[in-house]
Amino acid sequence: MVERVTERSDGVTAERVTETGGDRTVVVERRGGGGFAVLIGVILLVAVAIGAVYLFNQSQNDAIRTDAVTGAAKSVERGAEKVGAAAEKAGDAVVGDEKK
Repeated sequence: MVERVTERSDGVTAERVTETGGDRTVVVERRGGGGFAVLIGVILLVAVAIGAVYLFNQSQNDAIRTDAVTGAAKSVERGAEKVGAAAEKAGDAVVGDEKK
């Protein structure tokens, strides 16, 4: 019985071949190939980073929109106060004329 073991590695994948004599049993073991998993991991990391930036910007845009609506509402409020003051003056003027 003769056993022959051949090992080789290309830096990424390691291969070991064991051959035994007689009935010609051959066992091949391969290890490695982790480069694809690393590539998928990097792609996922980039996708998560892009999603985080998008959500952060969306939050800032909502805050800007809220500030704009608040400013417009305050402007309407000031205008309504002026109209109310003018109406009071007009009412006082009409009531004041009747009292005289």
